Amino acid sequence: MRPSRVLFPLLMALALTVTACGRGGGSERPPEPGDRAVARVLDETIWASDVKREAVAQGLVGEGEPLDVSSALFRRVLDEVIDQKLLAREAERRGLDNSPLAQRRLAATRERILGDMLVETVVNDKISDQAVEAIYRGQLDLARTSEEVRTRLILSRTRAEADAVVGILGQGAAFEAVAMERSIDEATRFSGGDLGYSTLDVMPEAYRNALRDRPAGSTVGPFQTEGGWAVLRVEDRRRETPPTLEQARPQIVRYLTYEGVRQLLEDLRRKSEVEILPGAEGAPSQEPASAPTVPQPAPAAPATPVPAKAR
Repeated sequence: MRPSRVLFPLLMALALTVTACGRGGGSERPPEPGDRAVARVLDETIWASDVKREAVAQGLVGEGEPLDVSSALFRRVLDEVIDQKLLAREAERRGLDNSPLAQRRLAATRERILGDMLVETVVNDKISDQAVEAIYRGQLDLARTSEEVRTRLILSRTRAEADAVVGILGQGAAFEAVAMERSIDEATRFSGGDLGYSTLDVMPEAYRNALRDRPAGSTVGPFQTEGGWAVLRVEDRRRETPPTLEQARPQIVRYLTYEGVRQLLEDLRRKSEVEILPGAEGAPSQEPASAPTVPQPAPAAPATPVPAKAR
């Protein structure tokens, strides 16, 4: 028999759904417009939207991506949903859902689902094309005044090794060749030390200070970084090329979602009585624990990151 690949939290969420629906059989009414029944488990109907929701939860497809019911992926996820329902029914038959621990876990899962639905209802409805375009226009104005610098890197372990690199370059050696032979930065050495284009504001401070106002064609360093001693060559300087609206849209939507969740939670905490009991105070969080992780508070053009060793 084929082994099931069922995650425990998903099983608990399914058990909650089965319990909420009662034991008299699943509804024959499609849960979403245009939905399609794809299987029946005992007395319960499985809909195409159930399979799609599971595929999204596993990260197999994106929220807005289609999932063809005739595809191998759909059938694989459908089999997993069937397994989940069979396991949940058997757990109920054995009375496992009646234990205090199960009840608390089911309640926690219910709260998470309801919280997600609140975010979808309250926050996502506020993310309009107009809001996305307004943020994009603001970022576009900033990008028009920003400059990108393309650099190459040779990273050495010691100051003496870096001084030797400067001496070799001073004798006319090609920077790319010296980088391939001597740089300890594995991420860039085989591309001749090429770091690509970046704006100064996203660079580590040591790089930012060293490159400020240095013209194209100049060699900079050596200077010390967290990863070693760096020698840079400035390949080019240009005005930042902003992303298109469609390229920037996903990051803008993430930012608007974060802001919406943050504001919603701030409002709820202000209206509610919340007490952190002794022994659990810890350090206060700097942002809502339920908010999605957003690396930057506003979108920007993708930049080639400085290698980890160079930071």
